Amino acid sequence: MKFIVLAAVLMLPAAASAQTAAPAAPAPVAPAAPAAATAKFTLDTPIEAIVADPAGKAVIDKDLPGTTTHPMYDQFKAMSLNQVAPMAADKITPAVLAKVQADLATIK
Repeated sequence: MKFIVLAAVLMLPAAASAQTAAPAAPAPVAPAAPAAATAKFTLDTPIEAIVADPAGKAVIDKDLPGTTTHPMYDQFKAMSLNQVAPMAADKITPAVLAKVQADLATIK
């Protein structure tokens, strides 16, 4: 294992110096969707970002009671609800996720 790591580290300078072609022009960026059409929070938003907003915290406390007071909250707060759901499938069911998503969509 040490050999593989050492070989990878030693090859980095060679790979970096072999890149002499000019960088390609960046692709044009699509215009952002209007703010009114996008929800402020989704099921892919980190839980701590949702809870930082009073309206978002109210949704989490209503739809998933005990989430913010859970003993392991500090370990999973950086994860999204979609990421946490498989680990708590008995509590975060597809029906619960649908309810949370609908409630989060009302937050502007």
